[in-house]
Amino acid sequence: MSESRPSTRRRPLIVVALVFLAGIGFAGALSGGLTYSNRMELCVSCHSLQVPYEEYKESIHYKNASGVQAKCADCHVPKAFLPKLYAKVLAAKDVYHEIIGTIDTPEEFEAHRWTMANRVWDRMKATDSQTCRSCHAFASMDLSAQERSARSRHGAAEDRGLTCIDCHKGIAHRLPEEPEEIEPPNPEDA
Repeated sequence: MSESRPSTRRRPLIVVALVFLAGIGFAGALSGGLTYSNRMELCVSCHSLQVPYEEYKESIHYKNASGVQAKCADCHVPKAFLPKLYAKVLAAKDVYHEIIGTIDTPEEFEAHRWTMANRVWDRMKATDSQTCRSCHAFASMDLSAQERSARSRHGAAEDRGLTCIDCHKGIAHRLPEEPEEIEPPNPEDA
């Protein structure tokens, strides 16, 4: 009986150690998967993203005097873990619509561009343009080095509590055309 008692005591420790190691393995795999899914090559591998990718390649975020390039994830995926995980869950919807053909052609993409852009803008506004601010922060701006118009607007924007996306929509992608409102049918016309 005395021999079975030490092994009985070790069993919970072994289980805890195995659960701990499994947790580390899961966290590592999840982190690796999130990092892998942030790669530019993966982002633009969908047909539907070829249109915004071509627009991005003509933007200041792709080519500029300093040679610093913002990738898809820099603008569309927060750095913090939980917001990043949330963004990835939301992105699954885009993959789904690519697969079922909702946005898999340039024409379909354009038909949905207004709605998709507004979702991104709403998310950016709700987070105070968190992804923009990982590179562009009011506190780090040298307003004296900016053109007069930008200096004035950035100073006023901070004072008024505006966020980046309030003024900088269309900086990396073409602005969508706002759809015309469809008027309800007039009963007298029937």
